[in-house]
Amino acid sequence: MTGSIIELLVAAVIFVGSHFFLSSSGLRAALVSRLGESGFRAFYSILAILLLIWMVFAYRASPDLNLWYPPKLVIEVPLMVMPFALLFLVCGLTQSNPTSTIPGRRLPPERPAPGILAVTRHPVLWAMGLWALSHLIATGELGGLILFASIAFLALYGTRVLDEKKRASWSAEDWQRFSAATSNLPFAAMATSRNQWRMKEIGWWRLGVTALLFVLLNFLHTLLGVPVVVDF
Repeated sequence: MTGSIIELLVAAVIFVGSHFFLSSSGLRAALVSRLGESGFRAFYSILAILLLIWMVFAYRASPDLNLWYPPKLVIEVPLMVMPFALLFLVCGLTQSNPTSTIPGRRLPPERPAPGILAVTRHPVLWAMGLWALSHLIATGELGGLILFASIAFLALYGTRVLDEKKRASWSAEDWQRFSAATSNLPFAAMATSRNQWRMKEIGWWRLGVTALLFVLLNFLHTLLGVPVVVDF
């Protein structure tokens, strides 16, 4: 089974399933009672990293099975999407967010959804989802489809699961106030005039870090023999 599509499928199912099982089943409460909240988060994170490494290695070892060959314009989709994904990632990791799984975050009293939260209330998950979806569109290879579809499903369905958890654990007033000022789908709250982009809340330094990451990833892509720009 090693080095096969079957191994990749098994790794993907366990990777995705373990996230939802550990976070949403009775096992979570049992583990928290034994390990404590911090211990559980450490265990959860280590397990997720190990399973992700397994899935990536299974993908690298799987045979190349091309189902179709995407047009060159489609191959360039990640190049157009990744600046947004990286901005979501940088902002999501550096801005306080009451929907974070880390306890202690509180709903801002004046403006409930500032900064990147005006765009989406789940910036890190959407960063993962956009990365995976853009690469999913650009590949016609079976292993890549399994890898990127698994990560996209985990990230984007995870936003809905997290919304349900927050809706259940917050007061009805807090959830209504927060959800009225932001959206799960990026830019939906701004498009419906429920919030607006404020550059001072994002900070130019975050745009600078995003640009540096974009250049670095393009360089690494080329270094690994996967150019990001296709000759037309």
